[in-house]
Amino acid sequence: MQVQQIPAWKKAPFLRLLLPFSFGILLQWYCPIPIVMVVCALLSFTIAGFLLQYLPLAIQYLLQSFRGLIIQLIIMLLAMLITWHADMRNNSSWYGHQLQAGSTLVLRISAPPEQKLRSIKTEADVLAVMEEKGQKKVSGKLLVYFPLDETSLQHGDLLLINAPLLQVKNSGNPGAFDYSRYAAFQGIFQQVFLKKGMYQKVGRQQPGYLSARIFAARAAIVSSLQKYLPADKKISGLAEALLIGYKQDLDPELVRAYSNTGVVHIIAISGLHLGLIYMLLLWIFTRLPGIKKSKLGRAFLILGCLWLFALLTGASASVLRSAVMFTCIVIGKNFFRETSVYNSLAASAFVLLCYNPYFLWDVGFQLSYLAVVGIVWLQRPIYRCWYCKHGWIRKIWEMAAVTIAAQIVSFPICIFYFHQFPNLFLLTNLLAVPLSTLILFAEILLLLLCWNPLLASLAGKGTALLIQLMNGIIETFDRVPFAVTDAIYASVITTFLLYMVIFSAATAMLQPSKKWMYCSFFSLCWFCALMGFVKVRTSRQQQLIVYNITRHSAVDFIRGNEVSFSGDSAVLRDPLLFQYNIKPARVLFMAHEKNIGNGNLLCPGSYGSFGSKKILWLDKPVDLTSIGEMPVDVLLISRNARVDLTTIIPRIGKPIVVPDASNSLWKIAYWKKQCEQLLLRCHAVSESGAFILDAK
Repeated sequence: MQVQQIPAWKKAPFLRLLLPFSFGILLQWYCPIPIVMVVCALLSFTIAGFLLQYLPLAIQYLLQSFRGLIIQLIIMLLAMLITWHADMRNNSSWYGHQLQAGSTLVLRISAPPEQKLRSIKTEADVLAVMEEKGQKKVSGKLLVYFPLDETSLQHGDLLLINAPLLQVKNSGNPGAFDYSRYAAFQGIFQQVFLKKGMYQKVGRQQPGYLSARIFAARAAIVSSLQKYLPADKKISGLAEALLIGYKQDLDPELVRAYSNTGVVHIIAISGLHLGLIYMLLLWIFTRLPGIKKSKLGRAFLILGCLWLFALLTGASASVLRSAVMFTCIVIGKNFFRETSVYNSLAASAFVLLCYNPYFLWDVGFQLSYLAVVGIVWLQRPIYRCWYCKHGWIRKIWEMAAVTIAAQIVSFPICIFYFHQFPNLFLLTNLLAVPLSTLILFAEILLLLLCWNPLLASLAGKGTALLIQLMNGIIETFDRVPFAVTDAIYASVITTFLLYMVIFSAATAMLQPSKKWMYCSFFSLCWFCALMGFVKVRTSRQQQLIVYNITRHSAVDFIRGNEVSFSGDSAVLRDPLLFQYNIKPARVLFMAHEKNIGNGNLLCPGSYGSFGSKKILWLDKPVDLTSIGEMPVDVLLISRNARVDLTTIIPRIGKPIVVPDASNSLWKIAYWKKQCEQLLLRCHAVSESGAFILDAK
């Protein structure tokens, strides 16, 4: 007798809740619907679903599909309601609703201040807005920047500030990280830059007991690691990031090497770390007398330690996902029968999205779930592809199967966000994951031995040697010429098509079916056709891009798939400036770096053509006697050049005036005022984002 197979979606009922819930979050964010309409629709469908229960059974049977649709719509509308509520701007107590010109705010510093390149940065809770009648209690968060010499401020300090607030904005550079959306997901929409005299410390409010203990514990751990490990960012900085996710001391070049070799997940606290902690706790508590026989006590202690570690590491989306997952596992193993892993994954994702719907956009959240799904789904089939009699080789192959399974499912989203693929990910993971496990346990041992300086010093030396070994391996692989395939073009559509190819092909192999093979083949054809179309389109392009990079002048001239750069060469030499500002645009336009430094089309202080456009680039005072009448389409101004538009414009026509980000704000305001008088279009890069011109 043939056994009827239970469909996967029936084994994981939470998956049927997660899909409409996620769709509702996306719908409310990208196409916001008035909350009154959402509430009315929610009440209507809820009443309809309730009334269906009172219909005759025969009619209920005929309408069971309709009932399922109603349930899906109710879940979607609930997600929309939660997403609307998560937006702080919809809260009547948000401080932005009470602000007036010259308002004085009462702030409480809510995070330890961090030293940046030119300022001290921190987050603050807005407690009140000062009015003539007194102060009005408000809520909300604010990004605050202090002068570099301000070192007395601490977490919990109360401040009075009187300074203009600015909207948190993106750089506006093509393809760059959407910082304003990231800040909005943290509940932050405005920022303030304070100078001496703009703020006054008026007291201190002790943070909550749990928050204070967590910050104190993090500070104590960082202090202990710095005390017993060498004062080298590549060692102590990595140790801090590996154990508790403290990344302020990380060496940027080391992070780049870990990213290029496909093991950056070791630095980012994730499910791997929580899994190792869980294994250690399970081993300890199953051997301790008095606890090993108590299921309730053991489960309580394990969960308590796991959640304490999650809070200690900053409670990122990936860590919370793992904590919720292990909570489900511990409760299931100790009190209930084991259920589907997919259902546990869907349940943990559903709970986290109810808590914070913006986790849906969190890269760590997405990657951690995709990696776990890949391991659960594909690890065993991959492992069974090759059988080895030798035990130690079989263990290595088992680890390799885990890495391959996780990479297969997560690489499209990695390419979408990071536009690179680590070609040596298998070798580096086989070496780095076991080493990172040893390092993690060595750091825990170091902290446990802090009461004895001699033993702690020995543990610190051992930990440092392990970190040096792992860093050496990663940096060696990073120097291999083909270690990484970089600048890979990816869009939402290409990523979706790649997932269709992977899902259909894997399903066809696990459950042989022609329809899945056809689906995979046609998805691959569409993917190839789309990539071909993009390549043909970009091969004919002529783009001028004036980047928004504070205090720098940077211009790309893209012709076909080649690019020439003009401006401050420091932008190309600085890895961070290039990585976050220039590189994303070149990936987006599929432009290579072949012509950089070889005969730039234009440079500051010159006049010339690019495509069909005439460009005048001024970076110093203009000698009017040397300028005859000439047509100009774009007037680019840099480095606070002493340019009076009223005297130049009669000679050059009606160009677009583009002051770049190397100019001072007061100078830009001066030119904008002149443009208004002359009826000229002015695109101030520092205010409106990068200037992009199609020069065909």
